Amino acid sequence: MGMELMDVNEGIERNAGPVARVVCEHDRKKALLIPALHSIQEDKGYLPGEELQTLSEKLNLPLAEIYSVASFYGQFHFSPRGKKIVRVCLGTACHVRGASSVLNGIKDRFGVGVGETTEDLKLTLETVGCVGCCGLAPVATVNEDIIGEVGPDKLDELIQSIEEEE
Repeated sequence: MGMELMDVNEGIERNAGPVARVVCEHDRKKALLIPALHSIQEDKGYLPGEELQTLSEKLNLPLAEIYSVASFYGQFHFSPRGKKIVRVCLGTACHVRGASSVLNGIKDRFGVGVGETTEDLKLTLETVGCVGCCGLAPVATVNEDIIGEVGPDKLDELIQSIEEEE
């Protein structure tokens, strides 16, 4: 039965002519979209509008469709991000052990809210549901580095290290 279905599909594609070719080509172009978005973000650090417009033209896909896909995934960003991505864990263990103080300390010192980036592009502040290091609560990450037991002293050290970074 599988072979019969395969033969029928091939026959439809062959006999449908231009319609099947257009559909096939459109599907191939859609398959390139996410890898293209990753490449742009890897190169630019985010997804600039002009790059998305060019991508729309090259793939012959509506710009709205490209934005729809890119905005669906949390790993794509539409504005420049900081050199340091600071994520404060707000999971239960971190919350109970003072994560809000950590978050507020960073917000106050750098003048940014959650999801924002400093004007000098030093820092982007985010929150996460759980880092998976509950025994070290409260936890923050700076890029890929995990910092546990972030009390007032460690928070001051963290802030100072970000401020001193060139």
